[in-house]
Amino acid sequence: MSTLLEIKQNVNNFFNKYEVYINPVLKLILALVALITINSKLGYMQKIDNISIVLVVALMCSFMPLNFIVVVSALFVVLHMYALALEAAVVVLVLFVVLFLLYFRFSPKDTIVVVLTPIACMMGIPYVLPVVMGLVGGPYSAVSIACGVIVAYSINSINSTASSLGSMETEDMATRFRMVIDSVLDNKVMLVLIIAFAITVVIVYLIRRLPIDYAWPIAIAAGAIADAIILLICSLSMNADISVGGILLGTILAVVAGFIAQFLRFNVDYNRAEKVQFEDDEYYYYVKAVPKVTYPVSRKRVKKINSAAPSRTSRPVRHIDYDDDDEE
Repeated sequence: MSTLLEIKQNVNNFFNKYEVYINPVLKLILALVALITINSKLGYMQKIDNISIVLVVALMCSFMPLNFIVVVSALFVVLHMYALALEAAVVVLVLFVVLFLLYFRFSPKDTIVVVLTPIACMMGIPYVLPVVMGLVGGPYSAVSIACGVIVAYSINSINSTASSLGSMETEDMATRFRMVIDSVLDNKVMLVLIIAFAITVVIVYLIRRLPIDYAWPIAIAAGAIADAIILLICSLSMNADISVGGILLGTILAVVAGFIAQFLRFNVDYNRAEKVQFEDDEYYYYVKAVPKVTYPVSRKRVKKINSAAPSRTSRPVRHIDYDDDDEE
């Protein structure tokens, strides 16, 4: 355990020291992952499905605020949809405008969640995010996760109708619009995930805020179990095509990710908890203080030695260091 604490302390010190250089690099990596994932999933417009364009845009994102990555990713999706069909681009653009209004209204600071949720959905591991965001975020984080889920599964739904859209005549605009809209609205898996993830975020948040011992581990376990049960019940009742094995594997990954988040964000020692009582002019206060688990930083002691040779007239003086507990 002390080794992990030492590594954590060294990493924190490294980040604090080189934060100016690390933040642009992390934003560059996040933008690269997001844009490469979009191009690999869609890839209808060849002009932007180019590694040179992706590198230039990602480099530009590294010097901009995080929300700029969300805007650029949405622009790439709209351009790919435009190359597929004008109707698909219009539907996706309207959807993005609505989601941006919800996102900037309720959770504008959850940029990383909005970007990572579609990537996690496309990788098949979205179950980790609601537990982690319930721990380190708030109840409004459910909006960010829902936006990411809607984006991911809307792209999948429209992508599945690509062959049908390409075979239709351009005059059948109303039919094409109806096909795109129906493919988005009829996605039962998307609806099930939104419901389950929103309830999980709220459960984890409420439990980890309780003034009880081991609130975070209880919240992690309760949230993971609740998420799995809700997913199973909703998938059976709504006939949604969700893999049971995927749910169980996602639950295990959610628990692991939750304890990693606890170690990094809320690592405390309940065995050394204390109850403190104090007062002011108006109130008596009864406070429970739980100390954080920290790694003691070793301090180096430097002794300065004077190497100058003593003069002939001076006599050598011997210095004796006494400890505080010793008697002279």
